[in-house]
Amino acid sequence: MDKLSEILKRFNLHADVFFTGNLCSVIEFDEPKGGRGHIHILKSGALTLIDKKGKKRNVAQPSVLFFPTGRKHRIVPDPAIGADLVCASIDYQDPIANPVAHALPPFLKFQLSRYPDLKKAAKWLFREAFGDKSGRAPMIDRLVDIFIIQVLRQVLDDEKVTHGMLAGLSHTHLAHVITSIHAQPEYPWSLDSMAELAFMSRSKFADLFREVVEETPGEYLSNWRMSVAQSELLKGHSVSIVADKVGYENGSALARAFRKKTGTSPKNWQQAHLVK
Repeated sequence: MDKLSEILKRFNLHADVFFTGNLCSVIEFDEPKGGRGHIHILKSGALTLIDKKGKKRNVAQPSVLFFPTGRKHRIVPDPAIGADLVCASIDYQDPIANPVAHALPPFLKFQLSRYPDLKKAAKWLFREAFGDKSGRAPMIDRLVDIFIIQVLRQVLDDEKVTHGMLAGLSHTHLAHVITSIHAQPEYPWSLDSMAELAFMSRSKFADLFREVVEETPGEYLSNWRMSVAQSELLKGHSVSIVADKVGYENGSALARAFRKKTGTSPKNWQQAHLVK
């Protein structure tokens, strides 16, 4: 069962490339409240990355610098040769409701020479970004979208995340359970049915799930249903329809759980976010 498709289908992310070329001056980023993420892909040259605490990382090899959610940082290009870069912001329909944005570490770095699949994807991206073919702008936006999916694949393959949703998706015994929950949030899941999928006893499954994902199975299911509910509300669906999609008996049951989670009703939350 595909570990990523269900998440990416439900929770859109979109890259907007805002810079391609040789960077010769300092550029600074500061997204409040963990909003848009940023990805910087170094083709050649060198740079110094400075985070909000002043920590410096010198980068002199083709690399990916990925901030999944808004983090203050600066890029200082080498004063002699600059840095050939592709830079993009990553927009989420709603970053607070998007579990992908918050399942990743605050910063990830990949040296392209060590990751053949990323290097291959970057080569295609660089050819378009530093070329002049027609349709260049929308093409490179879409290529960065694809590149980010490749990054997520690499995160899962490398097991770079040790706790949380992505760690669970990388785990031999938990991946099938979590993927099934993602695909069928409306199903009447119980601890017994989850443990059965994992081929484990109830107690061992519950302990392992909490250790790896850092939530109980019930908490994870509830939070996933809320995330899916928010995603569906952002599509303009009614509360009653959303309730059916995420496994609640009716709109009132969803409203009670939603208010407990967010502090407001689904209808008010929907109206506030659809206006934006």
